[in-house]
Amino acid sequence: MERILYIKCQLADLFRDEDGAVTVDWIVLTATILFLGMISMFIVTGNIPGFADRVSSSLSNMTIGG
Repeated sequence: MERILYIKCQLADLFRDEDGAVTVDWIVLTATILFLGMISMFIVTGNIPGFADRVSSSLSNMTIGG
């Protein structure tokens, strides 16, 4: 009986402890920042080939020493 009461007190302390909630908040915040960074990377890298083609065509149409 005493062992069951001890386990019950330990579980109650575990549910009242808020240190784990802070850890979960940091994990969610870090995952969100990484996810937004990955989205930005995919958007930027998807537009680089088109931008490079436009720069290339602009440079090839320029004349030097007019």
